[in-house]
Amino acid sequence: MKFKFSKMHGCGNDYVYADCTQQEMSNPEAVAKYVSRYHYGIGSDGLILICPSETADFKMRMFNADGSEGKMCGNGIRCVAKYVYDHGLTDKNPVSIETLAGTKEIELTVENGKVTEARVDMGKPETRPRMIPMITDHYIFVDQSLVLRETSIVGTDNKTYKEKFFFNGTAVSMGNPHFIVFVPDVDALDLEDLGPQFEHHKLFPEGVNTEFAQVLDENTVKFRVWERGSGETLACGTGACAVTYACMKLKKAGSMNKPLNVHARGGLLKVTYCSENDHIYLQGPAVEVFTGEIEIPDCEL
Repeated sequence: MKFKFSKMHGCGNDYVYADCTQQEMSNPEAVAKYVSRYHYGIGSDGLILICPSETADFKMRMFNADGSEGKMCGNGIRCVAKYVYDHGLTDKNPVSIETLAGTKEIELTVENGKVTEARVDMGKPETRPRMIPMITDHYIFVDQSLVLRETSIVGTDNKTYKEKFFFNGTAVSMGNPHFIVFVPDVDALDLEDLGPQFEHHKLFPEGVNTEFAQVLDENTVKFRVWERGSGETLACGTGACAVTYACMKLKKAGSMNKPLNVHARGGLLKVTYCSENDHIYLQGPAVEVFTGEIEIPDCEL
């Protein structure tokens, strides 16, 4: 199978984009796994399809690097908006894009005929565990302990005790599930070890994206993210929104109706929690890196 593509990124959160407005792509799960491989494919965090929609201007389908389909991608949807505008598929501003997490409206910043950044209405944060989804008896899961593993140790009294390894965190959905953990130094963490333990935790039946956040000052926070299905990525738009929600909920940083500076490893995102409608707005860059054509062997499909 041969198809034309664009490689795009938002703060280093990079995807392969395919224009499917005229023709459907067969087996996108397998295509996502093939193109995402570094050294052997194009190299990306996944695949995003730009499709027609019956309810919005366009529809976005996104697939993680392991082929699993995600419901929403904050960085990806900004790039979709840039693609359809820059490639002449629409001249609308704002543009509406249908996702599995609902229809989102994106305001475009255009310079010299090209989109440089975009602002997305990401909607309301979802805190009900059954909707995240998360298996817990808590009404909401805010700054609660999540036990990663238990070990048995023998004390000096020869009795056996359970030693628990846990983190406190906050669970929220921004179209996909997130768990936010505040730490004193995000750069000191071994995410290759920690990330999978959260992603596949039994309390998250559909897996979870985990953000490890460090507050720098009252207006600034930085984070690293382990995304389900992709591993550590340079940024995560829904994750930045989830971090902002946790910062505001726990009164660690940020103010309502004012942008919070959220630094991912790939760059700066500005996130605003609006008191008027309880929506969170995500603003950041959208960049097209290059375009090309790739042929995928039939045996990979």
